Amino acid sequence: MVDRLVNSEANARRIAMVENCFGSSGQPLAEQGRVLVGEGVLTKMCRKKPKARQFFLFNDILVYGNIVINKKKYNKQHVIPLEEVKLESLKDEGQYRNGWLIRTASKSFAVYAATATEKEEWMAHIEKCIEDLLRKSGKQPPSEHAAVWVPDNEAAICMHCKKTQFTVLNRRHHCRKCGSVVCGPCSSKRFVLRGQSDKPLRVCLQCYDELTRERARLAPHPPHAPAADPVKPVADTAGSGGDSSADDDSDDEDERAAAEEKHDEPKFYGDGEKTEETNNHSSKESK
Repeated sequence: MVDRLVNSEANARRIAMVENCFGSSGQPLAEQGRVLVGEGVLTKMCRKKPKARQFFLFNDILVYGNIVINKKKYNKQHVIPLEEVKLESLKDEGQYRNGWLIRTASKSFAVYAATATEKEEWMAHIEKCIEDLLRKSGKQPPSEHAAVWVPDNEAAICMHCKKTQFTVLNRRHHCRKCGSVVCGPCSSKRFVLRGQSDKPLRVCLQCYDELTRERARLAPHPPHAPAADPVKPVADTAGSGGDSSADDDSDDEDERAAAEEKHDEPKFYGDGEKTEETNNHSSKESK
């Protein structure tokens, strides 16, 4: 299916349309061999609450962004290489139904489709693209992935000390290793998580201890010499707003689009549509 659409004019028009919808806020998406496989709206579990996001599935990347004007304008473009993606189906739970996890080394999050059928379609197409990419490249799927952040509304108190209640002054933070919602004192240390950043990231005390022990175990050092510890604890800056979870999660900014806007079913481009285009072209030539 994908191979047949690589050089089609319809595919080029679709990709150009996606670029135009993101405008100057997005990066160029047209590349040799790239195919737009499908598109549609999914509900992404953001830090504060679930929000509608427009997703575009290509044969090598997954792109999503905030909806400013449906089908006309999107912003805050995110591009995820599919070779880094692992999917994990979620069981239906209360109001959260038809969901799955999109896991990568740098960021992991949950998305939800409107129906079970749409979930099956999305997951099947994404898995097929990942399988084709890994087969062609000969690469192995990634073994480590970033934690999925626990939503703010699921933690009224710190998940580490079980004591601190969150208020305007006692702000929520997320451990970048386990995704738990923790208070400032319980996340006052940092550690380099190579898959996510080359800089030390905020982690909870429990993860910091586990990571420190693991580093000491894996990094041998000469006898009678202290083990190197390049990552020093960093004073918490919650009161100054210097390092809250919101600072690096731009997805949580409210968009101007109407939240209750009805969205169409996802569209996947396959052999059927290609055949239809060919027939239309042939009928025009015969006239």
